[in-house]
Amino acid sequence: MNFISTFDLKILQRKTFYLLLLTVFGFIGCKTTKNIAPEVSTTGIETDIRYLASDELEGRETGTEGERLAAAYIARRMEAIGLTYGNPEKKSYYQDFDRVMRANPHSLEPSEGDKTISVRNVIGYMDNGAANTVVIGAHYDHLGYGSEGSLHAGEKAIHNGADDNASGVSAMLSIAESLVGKKMNQNFLFIAFSGEEKGLWGSNYYVKNPTYDLSTFNYMINMDMVGRLNAERQLAVHGTGTSPVWTSILDGIKSPEFKFARKESGIGPSDHTSFYLEDIPVLFCFTGQHQDYHRPSDDIELVNFEGIADISSFILQVIEATDDMGKLTFTKTKDEREEVPDFKVTLGVIPDYLFDGKGMRIDGVREGRPAHNADMMKGDIVKTMGDIEIVDMMSYMRALGSFEAGQTVIVTVERDGELLEKRVTF
Repeated sequence: MNFISTFDLKILQRKTFYLLLLTVFGFIGCKTTKNIAPEVSTTGIETDIRYLASDELEGRETGTEGERLAAAYIARRMEAIGLTYGNPEKKSYYQDFDRVMRANPHSLEPSEGDKTISVRNVIGYMDNGAANTVVIGAHYDHLGYGSEGSLHAGEKAIHNGADDNASGVSAMLSIAESLVGKKMNQNFLFIAFSGEEKGLWGSNYYVKNPTYDLSTFNYMINMDMVGRLNAERQLAVHGTGTSPVWTSILDGIKSPEFKFARKESGIGPSDHTSFYLEDIPVLFCFTGQHQDYHRPSDDIELVNFEGIADISSFILQVIEATDDMGKLTFTKTKDEREEVPDFKVTLGVIPDYLFDGKGMRIDGVREGRPAHNADMMKGDIVKTMGDIEIVDMMSYMRALGSFEAGQTVIVTVERDGELLEKRVTF
Protein backbone atom coordinates (compact mmCIF):
# COMPACT_ATOMS: atom_id res chain seq x y z
CA MET A 1 0.00 0.00 0.00
CA ASN A 2 1.62 3.24 -1.10
CA PHE A 3 -0.93 5.80 0.04
CA ILE A 4 1.65 8.08 1.73
CA SER A 5 4.00 8.03 -1.24
CA THR A 6 1.46 9.88 -3.39
CA PHE A 7 2.00 12.96 -1.29
CA ASP A 8 4.99 15.28 -1.18
CA LEU A 9 5.79 14.80 2.49
CA LYS A 10 8.24 17.68 2.42
CA ILE A 11 5.40 20.23 2.21
CA LEU A 12 3.44 18.71 5.06
CA GLN A 13 3.87 20.07 8.53
CA ARG A 14 5.25 17.63 11.03
CA LYS A 15 1.99 17.52 12.98
CA THR A 16 0.00 16.67 9.85
CA PHE A 17 2.52 14.01 8.97
CA TYR A 18 2.16 12.34 12.35
CA LEU A 19 -1.63 12.50 12.11
CA LEU A 20 -1.46 10.89 8.73
CA LEU A 21 0.73 8.11 10.08
CA LEU A 22 -1.69 7.54 12.91
CA THR A 23 -4.55 7.36 10.44
CA VAL A 24 -2.72 4.82 8.28
CA PHE A 25 -1.65 2.65 11.19
CA GLY A 26 -5.07 2.99 12.73
CA PHE A 27 -6.55 1.68 9.47
CA ILE A 28 -4.10 -1.20 9.46
CA GLY A 29 -5.06 -1.93 13.07
CA CYS A 30 -8.73 -2.10 12.11
CA LYS A 31 -7.91 -4.61 9.40
CA THR A 32 -5.95 -6.84 11.74
CA THR A 33 -8.72 -6.88 14.34
CA LYS A 34 -10.89 -8.56 11.71
CA ASN A 35 -8.72 -11.64 12.18
CA ILE A 36 -11.12 -13.01 14.77
CA ALA A 37 -10.28 -16.70 14.53
CA PRO A 38 -7.09 -17.24 16.54
CA GLU A 39 -6.31 -20.58 18.10
CA VAL A 40 -9.09 -20.89 20.67
CA SER A 41 -7.99 -21.92 24.17
CA THR A 42 -9.46 -25.07 25.68
CA THR A 43 -9.10 -23.76 29.25
CA GLY A 44 -12.41 -21.90 29.38
CA ILE A 45 -14.15 -24.64 27.42
CA GLU A 46 -13.12 -27.30 29.91
CA THR A 47 -14.03 -25.09 32.88
CA ASP A 48 -17.52 -24.43 31.50
CA ILE A 49 -18.25 -28.07 30.74
CA ARG A 50 -16.84 -29.25 34.05
CA TYR A 51 -19.41 -27.15 35.89
CA LEU A 52 -22.38 -27.55 33.55
CA ALA A 53 -21.93 -31.33 33.42
CA SER A 54 -21.32 -31.74 37.16
CA ASP A 55 -23.50 -33.86 39.42
CA GLU A 56 -24.30 -30.69 41.37
CA LEU A 57 -26.64 -29.60 38.56
CA GLU A 58 -28.39 -32.99 38.50
CA GLY A 59 -28.72 -33.16 34.73
CA ARG A 60 -30.14 -29.64 34.12
CA GLU A 61 -33.69 -30.79 33.39
CA THR A 62 -35.95 -27.94 32.30
CA GLY A 63 -37.52 -26.08 35.21
CA THR A 64 -35.41 -27.71 37.93
CA GLU A 65 -33.09 -26.08 40.44
CA GLY A 66 -30.14 -27.65 38.65
CA GLU A 67 -31.09 -25.92 35.42
CA ARG A 68 -31.51 -22.61 37.30
CA LEU A 69 -27.97 -22.97 38.64
CA ALA A 70 -26.75 -23.55 35.09
CA ALA A 71 -28.63 -20.46 33.88
CA ALA A 72 -27.09 -18.33 36.62
CA TYR A 73 -23.63 -19.60 35.71
CA ILE A 74 -24.11 -18.78 32.01
CA ALA A 75 -25.44 -15.30 32.87
CA ARG A 76 -22.37 -14.61 35.05
CA ARG A 77 -20.10 -15.77 32.24
CA MET A 78 -21.87 -13.49 29.77
CA GLU A 79 -21.50 -10.54 32.12
CA ALA A 80 -17.81 -11.29 32.73
CA ILE A 81 -17.18 -11.53 28.98
CA GLY A 82 -18.70 -8.07 28.54
CA LEU A 83 -22.05 -8.89 26.97
CA THR A 84 -24.95 -6.61 27.84
CA TYR A 85 -28.47 -7.69 28.77
CA GLY A 86 -30.06 -9.76 26.03
CA ASN A 87 -33.48 -8.85 27.39
CA PRO A 88 -33.10 -5.05 27.54
CA GLU A 89 -36.75 -4.38 28.33
CA LYS A 90 -36.39 -6.38 31.55
CA LYS A 91 -32.76 -5.28 32.06
CA SER A 92 -31.90 -8.93 32.40
CA TYR A 93 -29.95 -11.78 30.86
CA TYR A 94 -33.04 -13.94 31.36
CA GLN A 95 -36.18 -14.49 29.31
CA ASP A 96 -38.69 -16.36 31.46
CA PHE A 97 -41.95 -18.04 30.48
CA ASP A 98 -44.13 -20.94 31.59
CA ARG A 99 -45.20 -24.07 29.77
CA VAL A 100 -48.08 -26.28 30.83
CA MET A 101 -47.58 -30.02 30.55
CA ARG A 102 -50.98 -31.61 30.11
CA ALA A 103 -51.68 -34.72 32.13
CA ASN A 104 -53.59 -35.84 29.04
CA PRO A 105 -51.38 -34.85 26.07
CA HIS A 106 -54.31 -35.31 23.69
CA SER A 107 -56.49 -32.77 25.50
CA LEU A 108 -56.43 -28.99 25.10
CA GLU A 109 -58.53 -28.54 28.21
CA PRO A 110 -56.89 -28.09 31.65
CA SER A 111 -57.13 -30.94 34.14
CA GLU A 112 -56.14 -31.64 37.73
CA GLY A 113 -52.92 -33.43 36.80
CA ASP A 114 -51.50 -30.63 34.62
CA LYS A 115 -48.02 -29.39 35.52
CA THR A 116 -46.63 -25.89 34.94
CA ILE A 117 -42.90 -25.73 34.13
CA SER A 118 -40.88 -22.51 34.43
CA VAL A 119 -38.59 -22.06 31.44
CA ARG A 120 -35.62 -19.67 31.21
CA ASN A 121 -33.58 -18.67 28.17
CA VAL A 122 -30.26 -16.93 28.92
CA ILE A 123 -29.36 -14.13 26.49
CA GLY A 124 -26.38 -11.81 26.07
CA TYR A 125 -25.91 -9.06 23.48
CA MET A 126 -22.87 -7.52 21.80
CA ASP A 127 -23.79 -4.13 20.30
CA ASN A 128 -21.53 -2.97 17.48
CA GLY A 129 -23.97 -0.33 16.26
CA ALA A 130 -24.64 -2.39 13.13
CA ALA A 131 -27.82 -2.81 11.10
CA ASN A 132 -27.78 -6.62 11.27
CA THR A 133 -27.42 -9.12 14.09
CA VAL A 134 -26.03 -12.65 14.10
CA VAL A 135 -27.54 -15.16 16.53
CA ILE A 136 -25.20 -17.74 18.10
CA GLY A 137 -27.13 -20.38 20.02
CA ALA A 138 -26.92 -23.63 21.99
CA HIS A 139 -29.33 -25.32 24.38
CA TYR A 140 -28.23 -25.84 27.97
CA ASP A 141 -30.96 -28.12 29.34
CA HIS A 142 -30.69 -31.90 29.50
CA LEU A 143 -32.61 -34.89 30.91
CA GLY A 144 -32.12 -34.62 34.67
CA TYR A 145 -32.38 -38.14 36.02
CA GLY A 146 -33.59 -39.41 32.66
CA SER A 147 -37.30 -39.82 33.29
CA GLU A 148 -38.18 -38.59 29.80
CA GLY A 149 -36.21 -39.24 26.62
CA SER A 150 -33.53 -41.39 28.23
CA LEU A 151 -32.13 -44.47 26.50
CA HIS A 152 -30.78 -45.77 29.82
CA ALA A 153 -32.26 -49.06 30.96
CA GLY A 154 -30.58 -49.32 34.36
CA GLU A 155 -31.17 -47.75 37.74
CA LYS A 156 -32.09 -44.07 38.05
CA ALA A 157 -29.01 -41.94 37.44
CA ILE A 158 -27.99 -38.38 36.64
CA HIS A 159 -27.71 -37.62 32.92
CA ASN A 160 -25.00 -34.93 32.92
CA GLY A 161 -25.13 -34.25 29.17
CA ALA A 162 -21.49 -33.20 28.75
CA ASP A 163 -21.77 -33.50 24.98
CA ASP A 164 -25.52 -32.84 24.90
CA ASN A 165 -25.21 -29.96 25.28
CA ALA A 166 -22.68 -28.49 27.68
CA SER A 167 -20.30 -28.76 24.71
CA GLY A 168 -22.37 -26.37 22.60
CA VAL A 169 -22.74 -23.85 25.40
CA SER A 170 -18.97 -23.86 26.01
CA ALA A 171 -18.37 -23.24 22.28
CA MET A 172 -20.89 -20.38 22.29
CA LEU A 173 -19.14 -18.70 25.23
CA SER A 174 -15.68 -19.16 23.69
CA ILE A 175 -16.92 -17.52 20.48
CA ALA A 176 -18.29 -14.58 22.50
CA GLU A 177 -14.90 -14.15 24.21
CA SER A 178 -13.12 -14.13 20.85
CA LEU A 179 -15.43 -11.43 19.44
CA VAL A 180 -15.02 -8.97 22.31
CA GLY A 181 -13.25 -5.79 21.21
CA LYS A 182 -13.26 -6.69 17.52
CA LYS A 183 -14.44 -4.05 15.04
CA MET A 184 -17.26 -5.94 13.37
CA ASN A 185 -20.05 -4.86 11.03
CA GLN A 186 -22.63 -7.02 12.78
CA ASN A 187 -24.11 -7.20 16.25
CA PHE A 188 -24.16 -10.54 18.06
CA LEU A 189 -26.89 -12.15 20.15
CA PHE A 190 -25.88 -15.18 22.22
CA ILE A 191 -28.75 -17.39 23.40
CA ALA A 192 -28.57 -20.42 25.68
CA PHE A 193 -31.94 -22.08 25.11
CA SER A 194 -33.93 -24.00 27.69
CA GLY A 195 -36.46 -26.72 26.91
CA GLU A 196 -34.79 -28.03 23.76
CA GLU A 197 -35.12 -31.59 25.02
CA LYS A 198 -38.84 -30.99 25.62
CA GLY A 199 -39.41 -29.98 22.01
CA LEU A 200 -37.53 -26.76 21.14
CA TRP A 201 -39.49 -24.82 23.78
CA GLY A 202 -36.93 -22.07 24.33
CA SER A 203 -36.10 -21.27 20.71
CA ASN A 204 -39.74 -21.52 19.64
CA TYR A 205 -40.74 -19.05 22.34
CA TYR A 206 -37.90 -16.71 21.49
CA VAL A 207 -38.75 -16.28 17.80
CA LYS A 208 -42.35 -15.58 18.77
CA ASN A 209 -41.27 -13.17 21.52
CA PRO A 210 -37.93 -11.74 20.33
CA THR A 211 -36.04 -9.31 22.53
CA TYR A 212 -34.63 -7.64 19.41
CA ASP A 213 -36.24 -6.99 16.03
CA LEU A 214 -36.36 -10.32 14.21
CA SER A 215 -36.13 -8.58 10.83
CA THR A 216 -32.57 -7.47 11.68
CA PHE A 217 -31.37 -11.04 12.25
CA ASN A 218 -28.89 -11.92 9.54
CA TYR A 219 -28.45 -15.62 10.28
CA MET A 220 -28.35 -18.10 13.16
CA ILE A 221 -25.62 -20.62 14.00
CA ASN A 222 -26.57 -23.47 16.34
CA MET A 223 -24.20 -25.83 18.13
CA ASP A 224 -25.71 -28.99 19.57
CA MET A 225 -23.43 -31.90 20.52
CA VAL A 226 -20.06 -30.64 19.28
CA GLY A 227 -18.00 -32.42 21.94
CA ARG A 228 -17.07 -35.70 20.25
CA LEU A 229 -14.99 -34.75 17.20
CA ASN A 230 -13.56 -38.07 16.07
CA ALA A 231 -10.15 -39.05 14.70
CA GLU A 232 -11.39 -38.55 11.12
CA ARG A 233 -12.41 -35.00 12.14
CA GLN A 234 -15.92 -35.41 10.76
CA LEU A 235 -18.16 -32.39 11.33
CA ALA A 236 -21.78 -32.32 10.26
CA VAL A 237 -22.87 -28.89 9.02
CA HIS A 238 -26.56 -28.67 8.19
CA GLY A 239 -28.51 -25.78 6.70
CA THR A 240 -26.04 -25.18 3.87
CA GLY A 241 -28.91 -24.62 1.46
CA THR A 242 -30.52 -21.85 3.52
CA SER A 243 -28.37 -19.15 1.90
CA PRO A 244 -26.47 -19.14 -1.41
CA VAL A 245 -23.25 -18.02 0.34
CA TRP A 246 -22.79 -20.96 2.67
CA THR A 247 -21.19 -23.40 0.24
CA SER A 248 -18.48 -21.01 -0.95
CA ILE A 249 -17.74 -19.90 2.62
CA LEU A 250 -17.33 -23.48 3.83
CA ASP A 251 -15.17 -24.32 0.82
CA GLY A 252 -12.93 -21.36 1.64
CA ILE A 253 -12.12 -22.43 5.20
CA LYS A 254 -9.00 -24.61 5.07
CA SER A 255 -7.88 -24.60 8.71
CA PRO A 256 -8.80 -26.12 11.08
CA GLU A 257 -9.32 -29.00 8.67
CA PHE A 258 -12.55 -30.97 8.83
CA LYS A 259 -14.23 -33.67 6.81
CA PHE A 260 -17.62 -32.04 6.34
CA ALA A 261 -20.90 -33.93 6.18
CA ARG A 262 -23.17 -31.28 4.68
CA LYS A 263 -26.94 -31.14 4.46
CA GLU A 264 -28.90 -28.39 2.81
CA SER A 265 -32.07 -28.61 4.88
CA GLY A 266 -32.81 -25.97 7.50
CA ILE A 267 -35.06 -28.40 9.35
CA GLY A 268 -33.53 -30.57 12.05
CA PRO A 269 -34.00 -31.80 15.63
CA SER A 270 -32.51 -28.73 17.29
CA ASP A 271 -33.03 -25.02 17.89
CA HIS A 272 -31.92 -23.71 14.49
CA THR A 273 -35.22 -25.04 13.10
CA SER A 274 -37.18 -22.34 14.96
CA PHE A 275 -35.16 -19.62 13.20
CA TYR A 276 -35.26 -21.27 9.79
CA LEU A 277 -39.06 -21.32 9.98
CA GLU A 278 -38.89 -17.53 10.36
CA ASP A 279 -37.00 -17.28 7.04
CA ILE A 280 -33.61 -16.74 8.68
CA PRO A 281 -30.55 -18.53 7.19
CA VAL A 282 -29.10 -21.11 9.58
CA LEU A 283 -26.12 -23.37 10.10
CA PHE A 284 -26.13 -26.29 12.52
CA CYS A 285 -22.88 -27.90 13.75
CA PHE A 286 -22.85 -31.43 15.17
CA THR A 287 -20.10 -34.02 15.72
CA GLY A 288 -22.37 -37.06 15.58
CA GLN A 289 -24.45 -39.35 17.74
CA HIS A 290 -22.83 -42.00 19.92
CA GLN A 291 -23.51 -44.82 22.37
CA ASP A 292 -23.65 -42.37 25.29
CA TYR A 293 -26.41 -40.22 23.78
CA HIS A 294 -29.19 -39.62 26.35
CA ARG A 295 -27.45 -41.88 28.83
CA PRO A 296 -25.65 -41.24 32.16
CA SER A 297 -22.37 -42.10 30.43
CA ASP A 298 -22.40 -38.82 28.43
CA ASP A 299 -19.83 -37.35 30.80
CA ILE A 300 -16.86 -35.01 30.69
CA GLU A 301 -14.20 -37.73 30.49
CA LEU A 302 -15.26 -38.46 26.90
CA VAL A 303 -15.27 -34.85 25.64
CA ASN A 304 -12.76 -33.71 23.01
CA PHE A 305 -11.91 -30.19 24.24
CA GLU A 306 -9.48 -29.50 21.39
CA GLY A 307 -12.21 -30.46 18.94
CA ILE A 308 -14.61 -27.92 20.46
CA ALA A 309 -11.92 -25.24 20.24
CA ASP A 310 -11.37 -26.04 16.55
CA ILE A 311 -15.11 -25.90 15.85
CA SER A 312 -15.27 -22.53 17.61
CA SER A 313 -12.43 -21.29 15.40
CA PHE A 314 -14.27 -22.58 12.32
CA ILE A 315 -17.44 -20.69 13.29
CA LEU A 316 -15.44 -17.52 13.92
CA GLN A 317 -14.14 -17.78 10.37
CA VAL A 318 -17.69 -18.14 9.06
CA ILE A 319 -18.60 -14.98 10.96
CA GLU A 320 -15.58 -13.14 9.59
CA ALA A 321 -16.37 -14.22 6.02
CA THR A 322 -19.88 -12.78 6.25
CA ASP A 323 -18.95 -9.55 8.01
CA ASP A 324 -18.77 -7.38 4.89
CA MET A 325 -21.61 -9.10 3.01
CA GLY A 326 -24.53 -7.20 4.49
CA LYS A 327 -27.84 -9.03 4.84
CA LEU A 328 -27.62 -12.60 3.56
CA THR A 329 -30.19 -13.95 1.14
CA PHE A 330 -32.49 -16.60 2.63
CA THR A 331 -33.28 -19.71 0.62
CA LYS A 332 -36.03 -22.15 1.53
CA THR A 333 -34.89 -25.77 1.46
CA LYS A 334 -36.74 -29.00 0.92
CA ASP A 335 -38.32 -30.17 4.16
CA GLU A 336 -36.71 -33.55 4.68
CA ARG A 337 -39.30 -34.48 7.30
CA GLU A 338 -41.86 -34.88 4.52
CA GLU A 339 -39.75 -37.65 2.98
CA VAL A 340 -39.34 -39.74 6.14
CA PRO A 341 -41.53 -42.84 5.87
CA ASP A 342 -43.45 -44.39 8.74
CA PHE A 343 -42.02 -47.67 9.97
CA LYS A 344 -43.14 -50.18 12.57
CA VAL A 345 -39.80 -51.89 13.19
CA THR A 346 -36.22 -50.95 13.98
CA LEU A 347 -32.84 -52.65 13.95
CA GLY A 348 -32.00 -51.16 17.33
CA VAL A 349 -28.85 -49.40 16.18
CA ILE A 350 -27.41 -45.90 16.34
CA PRO A 351 -26.65 -44.80 12.76
CA ASP A 352 -23.44 -42.96 11.96
CA TYR A 353 -24.88 -39.67 10.71
CA LEU A 354 -21.44 -38.50 9.57
CA PHE A 355 -20.88 -41.45 7.21
CA ASP A 356 -20.76 -40.28 3.60
CA GLY A 357 -20.09 -43.62 1.90
CA LYS A 358 -22.58 -46.01 0.30
CA GLY A 359 -24.84 -47.71 2.81
CA MET A 360 -25.71 -47.05 6.45
CA ARG A 361 -22.83 -47.42 8.90
CA ILE A 362 -23.68 -48.51 12.43
CA ASP A 363 -22.24 -46.37 15.23
CA GLY A 364 -23.73 -48.35 18.10
CA VAL A 365 -25.80 -51.48 18.74
CA ARG A 366 -28.41 -51.66 21.50
CA GLU A 367 -28.38 -54.78 23.59
CA GLY A 368 -31.29 -57.16 23.13
CA ARG A 369 -32.50 -55.51 19.90
CA PRO A 370 -32.71 -57.21 16.46
CA ALA A 371 -29.24 -56.12 15.28
CA HIS A 372 -27.60 -57.28 18.52
CA ASN A 373 -29.42 -60.61 18.36
CA ALA A 374 -28.16 -61.05 14.79
CA ASP A 375 -24.52 -60.41 15.83
CA MET A 376 -24.25 -57.08 14.06
CA MET A 377 -21.51 -54.76 15.36
CA LYS A 378 -20.46 -51.14 15.56
CA GLY A 379 -18.72 -50.26 12.30
CA ASP A 380 -20.79 -52.62 10.15
CA ILE A 381 -22.11 -50.97 6.99
CA VAL A 382 -25.62 -52.12 6.05
CA LYS A 383 -25.73 -52.76 2.29
CA THR A 384 -29.02 -54.58 1.75
CA MET A 385 -32.13 -55.44 3.77
CA GLY A 386 -34.01 -58.25 2.09
CA ASP A 387 -34.14 -57.30 -1.60
CA ILE A 388 -33.71 -53.57 -0.88
CA GLU A 389 -30.38 -51.89 -1.56
CA ILE A 390 -29.25 -49.45 1.15
CA VAL A 391 -27.32 -46.49 -0.26
CA ASP A 392 -27.91 -43.84 2.43
CA MET A 393 -29.92 -42.98 5.53
CA MET A 394 -33.12 -42.26 3.61
CA SER A 395 -33.09 -45.60 1.77
CA TYR A 396 -32.45 -47.32 5.12
CA MET A 397 -35.55 -45.70 6.62
CA ARG A 398 -37.61 -46.52 3.55
CA ALA A 399 -36.50 -50.13 3.88
CA LEU A 400 -37.61 -50.25 7.52
CA GLY A 401 -41.01 -49.00 6.37
CA SER A 402 -41.50 -52.13 4.27
CA PHE A 403 -41.09 -54.64 7.11
CA GLU A 404 -43.45 -55.83 9.87
CA ALA A 405 -42.86 -56.94 13.44
CA GLY A 406 -42.07 -60.66 13.58
CA GLN A 407 -40.73 -60.72 10.02
CA THR A 408 -37.29 -62.26 9.38
CA VAL A 409 -35.04 -60.88 6.63
CA ILE A 410 -31.46 -61.30 5.46
CA VAL A 411 -29.40 -58.16 6.06
CA THR A 412 -26.07 -57.86 4.25
CA VAL A 413 -23.38 -55.88 6.04
CA GLU A 414 -19.83 -54.97 5.10
CA ARG A 415 -17.31 -55.63 7.86
CA ASP A 416 -13.60 -55.02 7.31
CA GLY A 417 -14.13 -55.20 3.55
CA GLU A 418 -16.02 -58.51 3.69
CA LEU A 419 -19.75 -58.91 2.97
CA LEU A 420 -21.62 -60.89 5.64
CA GLU A 421 -25.24 -62.05 5.70
CA LYS A 422 -27.12 -61.63 8.99
CA ARG A 423 -30.52 -63.15 9.71
CA VAL A 424 -32.55 -60.44 11.43
CA THR A 425 -35.92 -60.94 13.09
CA PHE A 426 -37.81 -57.73 13.82
